[in-house]
Amino acid sequence: MMKGGDPQEVEISLNDSDHEENGEEPQTLWKAQPGPDEEEEEDNIHTSALVEISDTQPLINSRDPRGINDVLQVTFEDVIAEPVSVRSGDRVWIWSHALFEVGRVWIYRIVTVLLAIPMSIITGLLFAIVSCFHIWMVGPGTRYILICLCWVQFLWATFLDVILYPFFSSAGRCCRGFSIHFAKE
Repeated sequence: MMKGGDPQEVEISLNDSDHEENGEEPQTLWKAQPGPDEEEEEDNIHTSALVEISDTQPLINSRDPRGINDVLQVTFEDVIAEPVSVRSGDRVWIWSHALFEVGRVWIYRIVTVLLAIPMSIITGLLFAIVSCFHIWMVGPGTRYILICLCWVQFLWATFLDVILYPFFSSAGRCCRGFSIHFAKE
């Protein structure tokens, strides 16, 4: 029951026959209402943040979203450059450019086909081992050491407060009267 209002009857129909007879389109109840920024882009599924960032779909278009390998963006002009004084023929330059690009792309594809899956399995295994070791060994071990050496922490804080703080405080007060002025002569 709603507070402050009269209860209303709600009819729920599970078939769409009423909508088809009236010529109305059925209302989709599970679809979220678009926000003010999403109204223009409602039909384009690729603009949804849920589709672009998904755990189940790989990010095909942005394979280096954090820019880890920006230094590897190498073009032909970054590797081979002819000065004005020494130049080869135009056809040699065009063919070498084409062969460089084709060779770079296809050799990379062949090497990744041979190495990508085994390397991803090995790195996944290594990261899993390191994560497990850190979670179950390093974290609890560090916590255990901090608990056991709590008295050392208390002793160190006392040493700093009783001996070093008064010494450096006195030295600071003694040196407070000195001033240094730089002048050009």
